[in-house]
Amino acid sequence: MTMNKKEFLVIAGLQVEMLDFWIEQQWLIPEQTADGAAFSDVDLARAHFIRDLKADLGVNDEGVDVILHLVDQLHGLRHALELLHGDHRGP
Repeated sequence: MTMNKKEFLVIAGLQVEMLDFWIEQQWLIPEQTADGAAFSDVDLARAHFIRDLKADLGVNDEGVDVILHLVDQLHGLRHALELLHGDHRGP
């Protein structure tokens, strides 16, 4: 599902200033379309993750940066392993 900024704010339960800060920090990188920013379900899950880190676990902004970087690296490595595994499969 794709959401515009207004829809995303409502569904994610975020304030405009918070979302703008998260985009500025590149914690969320929405797709840019002719109609503006378009947010995906992945962006929504990431926003919930960020909110949980900050609100429930008390992680500060620097910690969120580190955690998101590590999570992104982990996903990249998993994708690379999947590709590598797929390249070595026989018929």
